[in-house]
Amino acid sequence: LRSRGPNRAVTGSTLGVLVIWAALGLSVSVGLGLLCCIYVATLHENDLWFSNIKEVEREISFRTECGLYYSYFKQMLQAPSVQQGLFELTNDNLTESKRTINLLQRMNIYQEVFLSVLYRFLPIQSYLEPVYFYIYTVFSLQAVYVIALYLTAWLLSGSWLAGALAGVWYILNRVDTTRVEFTISLRENWSLPFLALQVAAITCYLRPHLSALQQKVMVWLMYVTTFSFCLTWQFNQFILLVQALVIYTLDCLDFLTTTQVTTLYLTQVSGLLSVWLLQFCNSMLLGSLVLSFIMAALFVRRCQPALKTGSLLVRLAKLLLHTALVLLLTSIINYLAKTILQLRSDEHIYKFIKSKFGLGLTRDFDAGLYLCEEAFGLLPLDTLERLAGTLLLHPYGLALLLLGGAMRGAQELFRPDVAYNLLHTLFYGLLAFSTMRMKYIWTGHMCVVAAYGVCGKEAWTLLLGTLRCNSKILLRLVRCAVPLVIISYLYYKFWPVLMEEVSELREFYDPDTVELMTWISTKTPQHAVFAGSMQLLAGIKLCTGRVLTNHPHYEDKDLRERTQQVYQVYAQRSPEEVHAILRAVGADYVVLENSICYERRHRRGCRLRDLLDLANGHIMDGEGDNDPDLVSATHPRFCEAIKSDAQAYAALFTRTFQNKTFHVYRVKKKRKKSGKSLKSEGSASR
Repeated sequence: LRSRGPNRAVTGSTLGVLVIWAALGLSVSVGLGLLCCIYVATLHENDLWFSNIKEVEREISFRTECGLYYSYFKQMLQAPSVQQGLFELTNDNLTESKRTINLLQRMNIYQEVFLSVLYRFLPIQSYLEPVYFYIYTVFSLQAVYVIALYLTAWLLSGSWLAGALAGVWYILNRVDTTRVEFTISLRENWSLPFLALQVAAITCYLRPHLSALQQKVMVWLMYVTTFSFCLTWQFNQFILLVQALVIYTLDCLDFLTTTQVTTLYLTQVSGLLSVWLLQFCNSMLLGSLVLSFIMAALFVRRCQPALKTGSLLVRLAKLLLHTALVLLLTSIINYLAKTILQLRSDEHIYKFIKSKFGLGLTRDFDAGLYLCEEAFGLLPLDTLERLAGTLLLHPYGLALLLLGGAMRGAQELFRPDVAYNLLHTLFYGLLAFSTMRMKYIWTGHMCVVAAYGVCGKEAWTLLLGTLRCNSKILLRLVRCAVPLVIISYLYYKFWPVLMEEVSELREFYDPDTVELMTWISTKTPQHAVFAGSMQLLAGIKLCTGRVLTNHPHYEDKDLRERTQQVYQVYAQRSPEEVHAILRAVGADYVVLENSICYERRHRRGCRLRDLLDLANGHIMDGEGDNDPDLVSATHPRFCEAIKSDAQAYAALFTRTFQNKTFHVYRVKKKRKKSGKSLKSEGSASR
């Protein structure tokens, strides 16, 4: 009995040290998360002087679709009750004129509903304005994002120093890891933290030696995070498709058990179907490619149970046949689903993909809108230069090389959770290189993989073994010393840069837009219908509450067609044609923007007026070549010609407001014949 006393004491002491070490690690994760949250909030405040500008200026700062999403949070708070607010969202006739739509079905705005209800019932109204409650919530999700990345790196490497390094890298590479400080309401800023949590849950689920209870807890966590991710972003199905391909590849390479594969697939399906129910049976989700792929993969796998038996050549032949059958069945299921459900909501995305890779017509208006935006182009090489400047790219690349080489022969060294994260970063890296906007999914996970490469046992074991100096003491020393050296260097080099960045003070300044919104709010009827660009109309909806003809949420075929029609105000069309289009959509006013009419931001062929000319079969203006089948338009460009106040235009449109940026015209209900009638109507509009 006496001999057992010291052993118990040593064990208790060791356990105490481990608990303290783990508590320190968790404290550091929370600290880094809060640091990131405060950092982006400070940048947002300093860039706009948000606390000191007018309410209308704050709302204008929610640019493009951000303003549309925030308007529903504002609408819910202005409703007499939660029930009335929900009724108005499910029976909305303000977002699209002459249409009543269910916004909760069409858009992913449950987060705005949840926040509005929370704000109503929390005792914070007296000291926290709604806009601050909203933006602070989004900034707080950045803290969740950093903590999720931290935990994933910790789980992979077994050292919370890896998590600390991942968090530091995420913050220092803010330009390439997030854009939350200036696009607060974007769906990805709500969704990506939950995706990071889901990856952390999957990483933990795939770790060896988990008990049955731990596995059940992880499955529930995977479901909750998958559901939250899908509920908050309309592009969820495409992100989950890439993840399903990762799982499929791991299955084919024999890194996962049958139970693990089935569980991961069904978790994805459960999350999507739960969102489908909450979104009033949104058929777009049922017709998603990821659901078709999972159904095909599970069915073919069940019909081909002996996939992983036989010699190498036999297994390879079976794998190729298996993949061909899965892809064929996926196509058949997806085609049948879309045909039965009559789905056309996401066809613009496939048009864009086909055009991007030269597989379809390049004159399609919707595809052109995407192809001409830098965010949907290839990843610029200066991104890699910035990532290399913070020492992120080099350990990331080294980790990929070492671990990728180990996949071929060191299966016992290569755990399933490591294999999952390696393929995750490779697949999403390919997505990021093909479409720059998707880099924010990749770069955050880059921080995890690079930190794992620096602190993980696997990479260092391979490297030290190659150098023939592998020992437990040296391995432990290197895994602690190297991340501390890197963090110290990053602190020395970048902390002054961060301090300088947060000390820069600017101020929001957009007097022309403020003047326009003030005029609309005070000089037009409450239920007036406005036509114009998608981006501007989102701001009009938020700032004035007026009815829109179109808006930036582009996941509806009828809305896309309407948008193209409304945009004819920037094409070479006759006043009668434009007037008929605007009256058909119920527009009372049309707002013309000089920045679009005389656009110089894009190159020739990518200006909005060029996309419209190409779609209409007209020759583009300006110097440059034109396709031989294009013809000269018979009418001048509407947005320019209307400013001449020629009789043909004055008979149909009355200028009611103008400044250096915007021109607003009232769309007359019918053509007036006499000059007296024209004069009286013009004076009435004034």
